[in-house]
Formats: sequence, C-alpha cells, structure tokens
Amino acid sequence: MMRVTNMLGAAALVAALSVSATPAPEGARVYFLSPADGEVLGSEFTVRFGLEGMGVAPAGVEKENTGHHHLLINADPMPDLSQPLPASDQVHHFGGGQTETRLILPPGDYRLQLVLGDAQHVPHQPPVMSDVIQITVK
Repeated sequence: MMRVTNMLGAAALVAALSVSATPAPEGARVYFLSPADGEVLGSEFTVRFGLEGMGVAPAGVEKENTGHHHLLINADPMPDLSQPLPASDQVHHFGGGQTETRLILPPGDYRLQLVLGDAQHVPHQPPVMSDVIQITVK
C-alpha cells in the first residue's frame, strides 16, 4: 500500500489522477439554430447546432480550439462538467462532428442544452454551453 506523507505529494497525486481541462477561447459560444425557445413541435424534428469562435472536430481528434457537440435533454441533475460527459438518454454524443440531428420524442415538455466537449468528451474550461431552451412536443 502506498502512503503519501506530505501535502505536496498528495496534491500531485490528485492532479495526476484528475482529468485535465481543455481551455476554451474567449468569446466561444454554442447555440441552437433550431428549434427556437418555446417552439411547439411534432414528435419528429431536426435540431441544428451553431458554434462561434471555435471549430468542430470529431471525438478523439486533438486540435486546438475545437470540440464536438453534446445535446442534453432534460438533464437533471446536470452532469459533472469536470469529467467526460456520460452517454445516456439525457446526454447525446455527436462525436463524429455532426452539427445537427433528427430527434423523435414522445409528447411532453423538454429542456434542451448544448455543451461542447473536447477530444475526450470533457467540457472545455470555461464550459462552452448554450442557454437552455424549452420546447413542447405535441
């Protein structure tokens, strides 16, 4: 068993075990081209992602000032933004560099948000996140 005997050693160990954050350029933003906040939609619709101040690169590709999209649907609680975003029904990954998707959702009210992730699906620091939009599916 390894013992860390001083605080400097403990801090270095914690740092080595943590995921390092990829910096986001100042002014970078991600947003929805469609749908619009408050829009009422049919069960099948297209979501289009906008990005400004950065480029899109597939997951696994490490290129400065790039990332790929993650779509959060009713994400509650919000995922830990210091770790890779987990793929789930609430967190959709677009690691191929996609900038739109077709969704089919049952009737109801939904909260949508975009988060840009780096090559390893970790949100940039500071996080590049859209505003939350509300939609209704009829």
